[in-house]
Amino acid sequence: MDLGGRPRARRTLIPTTARSATWAELLGHPEVVEGAVKRSPVGVMAFHGGLEAGTAEIAEATAEASGASLYFVNQPAALRWHVPSRSVDPAHSPVLADWLAHVEVAIAIHGYGRIRQPRRILLGGRNRELADRLGRHLLGAVTGFDVVTDLDRIPSELRGLHPDNPVNRPRSAGVQVELPPSARGTTSRPPDPGWGPGGAPARIVEALVAVIAEFRRLTY
Repeated sequence: MDLGGRPRARRTLIPTTARSATWAELLGHPEVVEGAVKRSPVGVMAFHGGLEAGTAEIAEATAEASGASLYFVNQPAALRWHVPSRSVDPAHSPVLADWLAHVEVAIAIHGYGRIRQPRRILLGGRNRELADRLGRHLLGAVTGFDVVTDLDRIPSELRGLHPDNPVNRPRSAGVQVELPPSARGTTSRPPDPGWGPGGAPARIVEALVAVIAEFRRLTY
């Protein structure tokens, strides 16, 4: 509503090339939605929702099925404002700061696209034990993908090792999951035979739910 009480016309966003923004700028945009749910000490994150298609949906489905805590930021797909993970600062988000204080470990869902690496799932982040466990679950759940846990095989900009990256801020740090479009259901490529309803995203959710259950069983 404007000051005169008349409904404000909704802006139609035209897709543009992704541009860099600060965390404060992104959260201050009127069409960006930030939210959090506090459940178990295991947290699932997707703070590039909308920009990296399918990530928020996978994170939400995983948190719902596993009872994990959830933090998400969704922007309109046409906005395309990118904030580097190391710049996602809880000092500018009381919601994020409170959520990070609640969780013991985090799993952040990201998307990436590399023409020469269309079928590689990359597992970075500072909790290497959890990354290895998730890698084993993914290998048992999905077919036709190379699941990479060896940091030397992950491009440096996708390793998720910076201490300011929110996935590394919980007490036990976490795992940064980088999914190509084919693993997020955002490609026109036909699904792999035998995957059934939901395809790769559903199988990835299954693997995430399994590793969260395993982590909770071994830790608590």
